[in-house]
Amino acid sequence: MYGEVKVFDIHGHVSAPMHGTPALAMMLASNTPLSIDPRKAVDPRLNLTEEAWSESVGRHVALLDEYRIDAQLIGPRPFLMLGWMSSHLLPQWTRYVNNAIAKQVSLAPDRFIGAAQLPQNADADDLAHCLPELERCVHELGFKAVYLSPDPTGDRRSPGMDKPYWHPVYKKCQELGLPIIVHGTNCLDHRLDIIPHNYQIGFVWEQYLATQLFSHGDVFERFPELKVLICHCGGALDRFIKTDYHLAQKDLSKNLFFDTNAPELNFLEAAIKQRTPERICFGTEAPGSGASVRPETGRPGDDLVPVIGAFDFLSEHQKVLIFNTNPKHVCPAFGQLDH
Repeated sequence: MYGEVKVFDIHGHVSAPMHGTPALAMMLASNTPLSIDPRKAVDPRLNLTEEAWSESVGRHVALLDEYRIDAQLIGPRPFLMLGWMSSHLLPQWTRYVNNAIAKQVSLAPDRFIGAAQLPQNADADDLAHCLPELERCVHELGFKAVYLSPDPTGDRRSPGMDKPYWHPVYKKCQELGLPIIVHGTNCLDHRLDIIPHNYQIGFVWEQYLATQLFSHGDVFERFPELKVLICHCGGALDRFIKTDYHLAQKDLSKNLFFDTNAPELNFLEAAIKQRTPERICFGTEAPGSGASVRPETGRPGDDLVPVIGAFDFLSEHQKVLIFNTNPKHVCPAFGQLDH
C-alpha cells in the first residue's frame, strides 16, 4: 500500500521452481518437445512438486509484502523466452511457461495476474501463428495481458514493431482488450560477450527502438484502442527537446505507456519527467535483476514504493496515478483487486 492506496506492479515474472530450467534443459538436450504440464505434473526430477511450488511462490509473495506491493502482473522471464529455439521446440516451451504462470496465479489469485508468452517465429510471414496460444491463454488460463519481444531471436531478424507482420496480434489484443507488454529478450551480438548478463543491453536497444517505431508509425491509427506498455522506462531516454522533428509530434497518451523499472534514481526521475506521470505505471520486476543494495538506504534497489513516494517533484495525485490509477487503466484486471 501507499498510504490508503493499493499498489499495483505491472512488471513481474513467473517464479516457478527453478524457473522451469530442469524441464528446459531436458528439452534442449534431447531436442524433443516436453509435454509435461506444470499445473498438474508431480515430477521431482524437474522440481515439479507441490512443496517446491509452495516454496517458490511463497518467497515471491513474501517479497511483495516486504515491498508493499498489493498485486503484480506476471509474465515469462524474458531471458528465458528463448525465441531462437528450434521451431519444433518453441511452441511446447511456450505452452510450458504459460501453464507455469497459470499455476502460480492459481496459488495466489489475489496477488498475481497472468500475462502470456507467445511462440514468436521471426521467419514467419506474420504473427498469425501465435493466435491459437494467445486464445488459449485468455480463454483457458484467464490471462489479462500479452508479452511481446521486439527481437525474439536476438539477432534483429524480426520486422520492426510498426510493420504489418505484427498486426494479427495487435488486432486480437484490441479485440480482447489485452494490453501488450513490450520487453526485450535475448541478445546474440558477439560484441557484448564480455558484459555479464548482456541481454540487459539488448533490452535497452530493443525497447527504445520499439518506443520510436510505435511513436512514428501508424499502429495506433490502425488500432486506436490498443494499449502498449514498454518496460524499463522505454529502455533509454530521448535527447531532443519535445518540439524537435526527431520526435513524433502527436499525442500518444491514450496508447503508449512506460513502467518505473529503473532502480538508478537519476535515470528514473528523468524518465518520469520526460514520459510524464500520466503515462507511467509502477513496475519493479521483483524478484528480478534490480535487487542490488542501494548504499544510501541499505535497501534493495527494486524496493521502489518508498523511493517514488519520496520524490518531491511529484504531487500526491501523480503518485497515486503511478501506483494505482495508471496500472488499472493499462491492465483493467487490477481493478478487480482494488477493493
